Amino acid sequence: MTEMNTGRRFDGKTVLITGAGGGIGRAFALRFAREGAQVAVNDIKPEAAQAVVSEIQAAGGAAIPIPGDVSKKEVVDAFFDQTERELGRVDVLINNAALILNQRHFLDADPDWWDALLNTNLRSMFLCASRAAPGMVKRRRGVIINVSSGGATKSHRGFTAYDAAKGGVEAFTRALALDLAPYGVRVNGVVPGFINTYGLTEADLEERAKVVPLGRYGTADDLTGAATFLASDDASYITGQFIVVDGGVLVQQRSANVDTFPLSNFPDVPAEN
Repeated sequence: MTEMNTGRRFDGKTVLITGAGGGIGRAFALRFAREGAQVAVNDIKPEAAQAVVSEIQAAGGAAIPIPGDVSKKEVVDAFFDQTERELGRVDVLINNAALILNQRHFLDADPDWWDALLNTNLRSMFLCASRAAPGMVKRRRGVIINVSSGGATKSHRGFTAYDAAKGGVEAFTRALALDLAPYGVRVNGVVPGFINTYGLTEADLEERAKVVPLGRYGTADDLTGAATFLASDDASYITGQFIVVDGGVLVQQRSANVDTFPLSNFPDVPAEN
């Protein structure tokens, strides 16, 4: 991480980011810190949250680690209490925590699988927004950014629960934006495309990039410009909207020739005569 810049758009602001121990959340944390924000870094893995905080602090920024599962109300309450105690008011909330790599065909689904994905991907956003909104409303200022997915409007094979959760995220974002707009609080979303955050091989990246009009897989850093824009005063008249950062994937009218859950992974169910 490069040396921190001071006096940028978020100087003196506190940004709370869930799921920030790696991938997109980590990139958000580093970018906001570079632009002057104090960052509360949440992750379900304590060591991951601490590593990001250490990276920010080594570059001269301010950050604190707050590990825990934000699908649980008591964890969210403790998370916000500590942030407010150590960093002050929460100016920007980024709901980024997600459970993704848990593919399962619907015929193999069970309630525990469904609940795990809905709790992490949707319930966590409700809980965090519920804690952030009252203070923002009193101050008549604040920003909530929810991280969605192409699965909110299109479908992945083997992702019924995940796609249902992300569809809920976008509906929740729009409805929350309407409820909070009269109080000066803005709610928007970022929609990532094919982002390389899971250590895919070069061969996998090259193959999957074939469906991207811009011709490459995205990186976590590609998302940070959209998030910082939506959190800034440059977006002061934008609420209830989503910025899609996907290299053009969702605008094309053709079937993807690469699928993360191919037909070969479907259950072999004999047909009845």
